[in-house]
Amino acid sequence: RGGAPEPREKAMAARECGGRGRRALPALAAAARGAHSAAPRPRYDAVVVGGGRVLRASSAYLQKGGLRTVVFERRHVLGGAAVTEEIFPGFHFSRASYLLSLLRPHICEDLELKKHGLKVYMRDPHAFTPMLEEGVGGHPPRSLLLGSNLTKNQQEIGKFSKKDAKAYPEFVSHLEKLACAIHPLLDGPPVDIPGVMQGSLRKRLAAMKSIRPLVKSGLKLGKNLPDFYELVTAPITKVLNRWFESEPLKATLATDSVIGAMTSPSSPGSGYVLLHHVMGELEKEKGAWGYVEGGMGGVSNSIAKSACAHGADIFTEKVLIGQDGHAHGVILNDGTEVHSKVVLSNATPHVTFKQLTPQDALPPEFITAVDQIDYTSPVTKINVAVDRLPNFLAAPNVGEGKPGPHHQCSIHLNCESMEALEEAYRDAWQGRPSARPMIEMTIPSVLDPTLAPPGCHVISLFTQFTPYWLDGRRAWAEQDKEKFANTVFDWIEHYAPGFKKSIVGKDVLTPPDLERVFGLTGGNIFHGAMTLDQLYLARPLPSVANYHSPIKGLYMCGSGSHPGGGVMGSAGWNAALTVLADLRR
Repeated sequence: RGGAPEPREKAMAARECGGRGRRALPALAAAARGAHSAAPRPRYDAVVVGGGRVLRASSAYLQKGGLRTVVFERRHVLGGAAVTEEIFPGFHFSRASYLLSLLRPHICEDLELKKHGLKVYMRDPHAFTPMLEEGVGGHPPRSLLLGSNLTKNQQEIGKFSKKDAKAYPEFVSHLEKLACAIHPLLDGPPVDIPGVMQGSLRKRLAAMKSIRPLVKSGLKLGKNLPDFYELVTAPITKVLNRWFESEPLKATLATDSVIGAMTSPSSPGSGYVLLHHVMGELEKEKGAWGYVEGGMGGVSNSIAKSACAHGADIFTEKVLIGQDGHAHGVILNDGTEVHSKVVLSNATPHVTFKQLTPQDALPPEFITAVDQIDYTSPVTKINVAVDRLPNFLAAPNVGEGKPGPHHQCSIHLNCESMEALEEAYRDAWQGRPSARPMIEMTIPSVLDPTLAPPGCHVISLFTQFTPYWLDGRRAWAEQDKEKFANTVFDWIEHYAPGFKKSIVGKDVLTPPDLERVFGLTGGNIFHGAMTLDQLYLARPLPSVANYHSPIKGLYMCGSGSHPGGGVMGSAGWNAALTVLADLRR
């Protein structure tokens, strides 16, 4: 794993906090084992390769649609990047993906995920940005705290700019309109251009149905279409500068335009990344993000139970190509062949077509195109076990171990200005980890006590920017990881003195680690950059943007397909409907 546990005295501190000194069986793996037979059957209607993310929702929909379905997962725990793991005794982490918002509401309802155990803790307030500055007149440094109450938000923003406080409600409303307008695009495949242009009249008329989501979005956008076009093509700097003047507010909002992306606020297209992160909905609250009880494995667990309730099998593999050139199942590592009518890959396009598929079954020009997909990632995820809550200078703790409202937020550090984000980006672009990294800290155990021993907490640090290769194309070594983790901890110490002494253990996942552990090519959490050349009709490639592949019977159902990354479920839903429609023809 990433970083080694801290010295023996820290391990003793963990036990004093309630750790039992043993690794718990991952609940998800246990649930899956109890839900299926001891070995896969020799034949199924559909095989889903990779139990990653909630995009494995495709398996539940396929089974629900009448196809006998099996899921194969290479790791000991199901869920891909949406997993819960006990990295240190008593501390349960959402080891990669760590917040929920983008999961489509209709998927939650269709699969009855709450019935199958999904429980979400809503966060309010949701964003906290402390300043690094000297307090005035004995007061703490300033901070920006944003939540669902617009009046309180305006009071917070007013500490930095009265003008911005007045403009903020209109900005939120404007962004919400744009985000809601593209929801129809999320719940349907891209327009079937070949189908519309070719084939018999009957087939062309059937393909015309794929235009409906695009028309619905266009009608919803209406007069806002120019604003939408600007947002998805422009640098977010251009948009935010027109609305606001205060740096802390602009930088806080801009974090969502670069999160998970090797881009800066001044890069064209960063506006779409912001829109992608505000298009979600949780408990009918638009744009809200929350913590899943028991960690993000709870999402995968509930979908696994839903799939199994409908009869799907799940197991912890090369695609089997027949002499006719079609996909007919998979070959497991032990040589066992499992046959099926169709195969769906939840892996990245690179893993799907470069590792799981025999290369002689693919056109050379297609392989060349796959090699050009951009997987650049800036993310290093650091999971930290602590024996007490951070105590921020800008919002001092009011009591021993008692969390404040800001502790439940996404805590943005080194985000006082747009220039700070730009500087962090420039470091990584030159092949070195940011000297002053952008840090998004979350402490889910503040709301979910099941994650850590009493008095202790689990902390997620989503940090940027770090390159896949260090300067000189040098691979990360343990000392490089240790050095960067210490840089992150030193910066947190500036905001919350005493943080470093509270650390019980750490797990550092650089881009190569995210690739190795979770199969995320390049460490990219979205299965491919969310740039305009890799969205909608071009995701992952223009020739395979509708979940099909060059091999008949082989489909893609992961984040590398439309509509892209995040714990959303839309790609799995769309792919399952595409498969069911194809098999009915």
